[in-house]
Amino acid sequence: MQRRVRTPVLIATGLAAVGLLAGCSSDGTPTPTATATATKTVTAAPSPEPSSTASTSAASSPAPSGGAAGGSGGVAACATSSLAGSIEAGSGGAAGSTYVHLVLRNTGATTCTLQGWPGVSFVGDTNGTQLGNAASEDRASAHPTVTLAAGQEAVAPLKITNSENYPSGKCDPVSPDGFRVYPPGSKQSLFVAATDYTACRSTDVTVLNVQALVPEGQAAD
Repeated sequence: MQRRVRTPVLIATGLAAVGLLAGCSSDGTPTPTATATATKTVTAAPSPEPSSTASTSAASSPAPSGGAAGGSGGVAACATSSLAGSIEAGSGGAAGSTYVHLVLRNTGATTCTLQGWPGVSFVGDTNGTQLGNAASEDRASAHPTVTLAAGQEAVAPLKITNSENYPSGKCDPVSPDGFRVYPPGSKQSLFVAATDYTACRSTDVTVLNVQALVPEGQAAD
């Protein structure tokens, strides 16, 4: 004969066991059932140390848009730190403007190249503040790659329109300290002192126009 399993008895037995676990204290007060609570501990990962970033101070006039940053035939482009600038007399210009020569000389010990249009602007206020617009570029001018041995020079004719051509209110004439010059393809500039000209502080007019660099003695203007 098969034995019959009495489920109600088993359930009652289980309830009795629960009651024993709950229990009572010695004074008859029910002892609270302990409940295990799972606690997840989150440990914050340490913040990474800030990376060291070299900061370069950008000048207000834009770097030249024309010109090659690389060299030619394996010769590196001239670094700004290896160049010295000066202003020399040009062709003299026409009525209402003056042509001068912006000269960049290789002061380094190795041969380097320059190609394209330098970025040029008047600066003043004894602190390098840009005065007016940067020079426009004469894109019709020849723009060969100029190879400079140590001590050699490249020349960019620079046209300066006389400030007297404009109404005073439109130009806001001011005496500059000189020029800020970016060699072609460079984001670093050099200063060329020149106080014999009049700049326009206003950006309503553009008084400078620059040609590309050519070897010394080959400037057209």
